[in-house]
Amino acid sequence: MQLYLPIAEVSVNLFLLLGLGLIVGILSGMFGVGGGFLLTPLLIFIGIPPAVAVATQAPQITGLSFSGALAHLRRRTVDIKMGLVLLAGGLLGSLVGVRIFKLLSELGQVELLVSLCYVVFLGVIGGLMFIESVNTLRKSRKPGHVPVRKRHVWVHRLPIKMRFRTSHLYISAIPPFAIGFVVGILSAIMGVGGGFIMVPAMIYLIGMPTAVVVGTSLFQIMFVTAFTTILHATQNYTVDTLLALLLLLGGVIGAQIGAIIAVKLKAEQLRIALAGMVLAVCLKLAFDLVVTPADLYSLTGQM
Repeated sequence: MQLYLPIAEVSVNLFLLLGLGLIVGILSGMFGVGGGFLLTPLLIFIGIPPAVAVATQAPQITGLSFSGALAHLRRRTVDIKMGLVLLAGGLLGSLVGVRIFKLLSELGQVELLVSLCYVVFLGVIGGLMFIESVNTLRKSRKPGHVPVRKRHVWVHRLPIKMRFRTSHLYISAIPPFAIGFVVGILSAIMGVGGGFIMVPAMIYLIGMPTAVVVGTSLFQIMFVTAFTTILHATQNYTVDTLLALLLLLGGVIGAQIGAIIAVKLKAEQLRIALAGMVLAVCLKLAFDLVVTPADLYSLTGQM
């Protein structure tokens, strides 16, 4: 069944869109990530303009994050105070990111920007995830091995210290604000929630307990992506509501399936599988950037 998307100005198969939302929802449930860093390239692959793919991904992430944040709030695994500091940086970053996005759209360079950002970030994140997962899997097989993580690094000596009771931390507010700021820019430019960067940074840089990291990250992402959606809809006019609803419907169903699958697999196996998919998408995008197009010239005229 073909469905016409007015903002994207393309016709796409209805079941294909539901399937993409379902797949990303399964990944979200399995790996604890929003899935935007995979869904946006997939939308571009099926013919959705990059500007629309980026902007329309934001409301889908908002819905999934809202569902996850509610579950964590019920379990009291959300550090509200830390989330608000992250949110302050995220809102400011979104303003900057949307402004950059609009400027490049006017210059006609937004497609190149989105593709380059994805190639760089997916390549770096996928490579680091794969190496870390293989090393962890190798070390876990050694008898008596106990992983050790440093909780006090240079960021803890910065000024403007605040006490975060839920996370049992007394640290500077500058690092979480900066992390939120970067994630806000990525959300606006790349159409991602930023959890694949925020979660590792909060664990290894700030030293937050793993138990509260995911819920706090979802709390921040929920508001930042909602704010980004409003900015894109009012300034760039690139949010396709129908596309967002279809993706969200498939994503909610897929998240429940992914959560069931995740219980049956080891954490190291999950991370290696995710790293493989990230690197595969990265290679496809990189190939599309360097390959010579079939039509070198496009001529249009008006009578």
